Amino acid sequence: MIEIKKLVKSFKKNKILKELDLSIKKGEKIALIGSNGAGKTTLIRCILGEYTYDGEVSIDKKHPRHHRTDVLKNIGFVPQLPPPLKMPVGSLIEFSAKISQTKESHIIKIAKDLGLDVLPIKKQPFFKLSGGQKQKLLIAIALGRDCPILIMDEPAANLDPQARAVLFKILAQKPQDTIMLISSHRLDEVASLVNRVIELDQGIIILDDMVSDNVDMAQKLLCTLTFNKKTDSFAKNLIDWNLKKSQDGITFKGEIAGADRLKFLSLVSRYASSLKEIQLTEK
Repeated sequence: MIEIKKLVKSFKKNKILKELDLSIKKGEKIALIGSNGAGKTTLIRCILGEYTYDGEVSIDKKHPRHHRTDVLKNIGFVPQLPPPLKMPVGSLIEFSAKISQTKESHIIKIAKDLGLDVLPIKKQPFFKLSGGQKQKLLIAIALGRDCPILIMDEPAANLDPQARAVLFKILAQKPQDTIMLISSHRLDEVASLVNRVIELDQGIIILDDMVSDNVDMAQKLLCTLTFNKKTDSFAKNLIDWNLKKSQDGITFKGEIAGADRLKFLSLVSRYASSLKEIQLTEK
């Protein structure tokens, strides 16, 4: 279990996380969403114990900075930006397998499933790999460990479509009690994996909701919004969601991806006082 209480993280005078309270239980698969600068990566780095901070963070009742070895051995992590490691690929795999008590062959197989043949590049320094190669290798190392917690920061960012499909297939096969925290700009991409959605905005949790098992997040929703009067400030947001405005300027219609329903409703709720009617119907 991950427990976060009154978490504050600042860089100089810029407060990135603002007294976050969050509890993550076994078996929760979380999509962590939000725009650039919302605080997603900062939150992840606090959980991993990479930053100092104000407030409390604990993983299975252990402090991630005071008990780094015990905490990190139970976490598979894929960073958003690969570290500039000079270590040869083969040595990195050997080292990772040793500290996680797994087999090198297991990591190599996952990398191959993702489309990366490790054998020809074993002597090549990690930092000289392409962005896609680095991402595939880091994912293979993280998934090659049987960890109760997986934390992935934009894991599919540099992957080709085939590798993305393999990644999500492997994640779907993880034990039910595995905790997953997946930061992503594309909720539709991870929708089939998650049972909880958390949205950050300027260091604050603005959405935290469970996803019902009987909700098809891959389905399209027909959306109709009618306002009491013209709302020019909100109209641009709706048009950005590909909703079309009627001639009277108070009705908007279009399709919303099922995976984005929570994010969309969170946006609409900010203008609830002007909203006359809303309809969301599964296609």
